[in-house]
Amino acid sequence: MKSLSIPNLNIIHHLVNKGYGASLKSAIKEARYPWILITDADGTYPINSIPELLKYAGEYDMVVGSRNGKKVRDTLPRKIGRGIVRKFASYVSGAKIQDINSGLRIFKKEDAEKFWHLFPDGFSFTSTITVASHANGNRVKYLPIDYHKRAGKSSIKPAKDFIGFLSLIAKLAIYFRPLKVFIPAGIFLMALAIAMVIGGYLWRGEIFDATFAVLFITGVQVLIFGFMADMIVKRFYTGHGK
Repeated sequence: MKSLSIPNLNIIHHLVNKGYGASLKSAIKEARYPWILITDADGTYPINSIPELLKYAGEYDMVVGSRNGKKVRDTLPRKIGRGIVRKFASYVSGAKIQDINSGLRIFKKEDAEKFWHLFPDGFSFTSTITVASHANGNRVKYLPIDYHKRAGKSSIKPAKDFIGFLSLIAKLAIYFRPLKVFIPAGIFLMALAIAMVIGGYLWRGEIFDATFAVLFITGVQVLIFGFMADMIVKRFYTGHGK
């Protein structure tokens, strides 16, 4: 890389491996223009699709290359895992997300700076900016692209990263749309308490009043926390958003 000599190309080095997200953040900081285009260098993303993405820049705040083109090389476990994460993210953001962590996309630098404090140093940069953009009301366009076989070995650990992605989206949900998390959790606990009372009475002739009280009160508290969090978000965040 150090031997490359291309006009207007600025190569940024980290002395130690800080992660995918850290690399992108360093590059975004150095960018001098209002639009940022990213792609992976492992041969998976078709760079000939970039001109098509650029056509929609300006009309949309972010344009994402969605990996559902005619030629997509991917493993079944990853497809299933990515589908679950995508569904959860769509529920949280209230938008139909077609590809949550595509590495080929173009977005506004000012939007990246707006969500800067949310970006991790690891692989979750793309997932974070996708959910944050939708939750913030940004205009997002998905364009179908092919996805080729990777050159080299991936450092992603499917099981560990799958749980990490779900955890990340849950955190983003609490940050942007807390009611999406707290209301279902609160209702579930209250319903479980009622079900235990009914089940205990019908099957054992007993009423688990202590268990019922703990679960039901916890469910009510979770709902209260959710409404409080929602008020905080609306007061302190939406006023700074779009």
